[in-house]
Amino acid sequence: MGASCNKEEIEAKAKSIVLAKMTSPQAREGVEDYLEEARTSGYKIALASSSSKEWVTNYLRTLELLHYFDHIITSDDVVQVKPAPDLYLKAIEALKINAAEAIAFEDSLNGLQAAQAAGVKCVIVPNPVTEGLDFKNHHARITSMAEKSLSEVVSLLDDRVNF
Repeated sequence: MGASCNKEEIEAKAKSIVLAKMTSPQAREGVEDYLEEARTSGYKIALASSSSKEWVTNYLRTLELLHYFDHIITSDDVVQVKPAPDLYLKAIEALKINAAEAIAFEDSLNGLQAAQAAGVKCVIVPNPVTEGLDFKNHHARITSMAEKSLSEVVSLLDDRVNF
């Protein structure tokens, strides 16, 4: 007979491993520059994450980025997470904007699909794990937020005819 498994024990162990690895996290290159430019440009900023609110806020607090966000929408706030559009729809509602006014920055296929389903323009910024995936029907793709400024990306999207 095999060893018994307890779901709570496994989840607690996984959480402790993640917390140990998160002792010195770093934001991806250019992220803080984008947030700062968005803030000084008067843009409203929301985060739509399939992770829990506790995880997201702890991570952003550790990175000293939490203060940039007007709203944080997480798995705690919706029934379905990405690729369902619920997170983006809730973020749009919280920001009191139309989907056509929003821009999502995504690094995953599920995120791209969620943004598309919500009617939000999507810029792909793949991470090392997702860079080889076949992202389709995005509005722009950059290798890193250090590649172009936020205003350059917004201008690029404004120049595109079909969203």
